[in-house]
Amino acid sequence: MTEPMILIAEDNPKDFEFLQHLFSEWDEPISFDHANNGLVALEMALEMETPLIVSDIQMPQMNGIEFARNLWQRKPDARIVFWSQHKDEMYVRSLAKIVPPETVYGYVLKSSPIDRISTAIRTVLFDEQCWIDPEVRKVQGRTGHTQTALSDIEYEALVDISLGLTDNLIAQRRYLSRRGVQSRLNSLYSKLAIDQEQFHADKVGDGFNLRNRAVAVSMRRGLINPFELTKEEEDFQVWLKRFKATHGDLD
Repeated sequence: MTEPMILIAEDNPKDFEFLQHLFSEWDEPISFDHANNGLVALEMALEMETPLIVSDIQMPQMNGIEFARNLWQRKPDARIVFWSQHKDEMYVRSLAKIVPPETVYGYVLKSSPIDRISTAIRTVLFDEQCWIDPEVRKVQGRTGHTQTALSDIEYEALVDISLGLTDNLIAQRRYLSRRGVQSRLNSLYSKLAIDQEQFHADKVGDGFNLRNRAVAVSMRRGLINPFELTKEEEDFQVWLKRFKATHGDLD
């Protein structure tokens, strides 16, 4: 009988060594291969008949979410265990959008005890059942609640203010009127439970900056993080360059 082959998509050498040691402790023989970025992992996984994957989320070239999205488009039967040090809401939110129906996957935190990590991997890859870390389930509950989950346009607004964009720049980038921008921002503040009256200048001294407050709250919730904002900044710079080429410098 052929040994199961597991692809480990992980750019951190210490985390890769941890998984190596974990598999060596199992009673049954396991073969595994290694990719140190998401793009290489995708190329290797597409060569597998039924991909069995343990994947980090934050990786160079292509992050774990994009890797999974591209792989599942071509091989929806691929079974993936996401293992990450992050339980950020932005990742849980993104993942919920790309998992095909009836696809088996898992999500386990790197900080979990070794037996929990082992159980998660076995359950998904060999027992063909989903396994979600209890801490991640709490985040899933929040992202699935209509009163707290951000819509796509509210998330766009959050990204824009996190990058420091003015109302005028947001309007240009998103093809909105200034009133449309304010409507999106007000909706975002409401979802983040930021009481605008509480931060109004007439109420509390000189008041707080609602934009900054929204970013601070979102960082704590894990809706944004520096790693993903780097990518968003790159995308923004591409747009800005194209915009300037066709419209000239911004006023």
